[in-house]
Amino acid sequence: MSHLGVVINPTAGRGRGSDVGAQALAVLRRRGHTVEDLSAPSLTEATARARHAAVAGLDAIVVVGGDGMTHLGVNVVADTDLPLGIVPGGTGNDIARSLGLPHGDVAAAVAAIEHGLAHGPRRIDAVSAGPPEHSAREWFVGVLSCGFDAAVNARANSMTWPGGSARYVRAIAAELGRFAPYGYRLTLDDAVWESAGTLVAVANSPVFGGGVRIAPDALMDDGLLDVVVAGPFTKPGIVGIFPGMYRGRHLRHPAVQVFRSTTVLIEPILALGAHPPAAFADGERLGPLPLRATLHPAALSVLT
Repeated sequence: MSHLGVVINPTAGRGRGSDVGAQALAVLRRRGHTVEDLSAPSLTEATARARHAAVAGLDAIVVVGGDGMTHLGVNVVADTDLPLGIVPGGTGNDIARSLGLPHGDVAAAVAAIEHGLAHGPRRIDAVSAGPPEHSAREWFVGVLSCGFDAAVNARANSMTWPGGSARYVRAIAAELGRFAPYGYRLTLDDAVWESAGTLVAVANSPVFGGGVRIAPDALMDDGLLDVVVAGPFTKPGIVGIFPGMYRGRHLRHPAVQVFRSTTVLIEPILALGAHPPAAFADGERLGPLPLRATLHPAALSVLT
């Protein structure tokens, strides 16, 4: 059997993370694996513990939680040969959904991990992102966004009331009231897009935001990013287009375009609109623009 390092987010899934984590530890141990619990009170401490354990002879890092925990795991093992296992236990689980992993069934998730251990991991692309003038980079595997949705995400994270999805509805209402189109310049492999806009999403996977199919044709192993941009929508236009995004219908709108590229430099252009909000990647705050994202083919091993 294998030696596994496990990191659990107890707050995932609106408090269900600790229960899912306990189940995952119990199932893994019952199946004969040597399990090292690397969980910690904060994500920063958990990341440090996971990185320390990763060089100590583990066979895999396993994260239990939602996209935030997957993001943690990716930043520990990306660009190495150490594989990542995922037991979905969050609210959105967009990355796990994109990988076809079972959620709501800990035993099935463990079975997927064991299959990957026995038959070899799946190699998928990963993306590094950071300020263009610095060497520091952070990894992501889902979607980087720096438009209206990122502003809503930041607003919701600052709220303590109400709980659950109602908090995001309140955040949307608050951000919509102050929305003005942002100014962007995107420099891609073979194109430049410069415009006022509502949304910029750099997608390695098709889904984000709890099931929004922002880039329906994105593949996690095709060596390309799907860069989705939306022009300067009005406030009623945002309200009108949002419901269709869960099925990818926003791509039919003439103001929405998709570029494919291996790199993208995103810069704010204040002459064209308001300063875009700070970027989020895999639902985690990445930082303010400008940012450069670079795709690394097959840089991540995932147990599926």
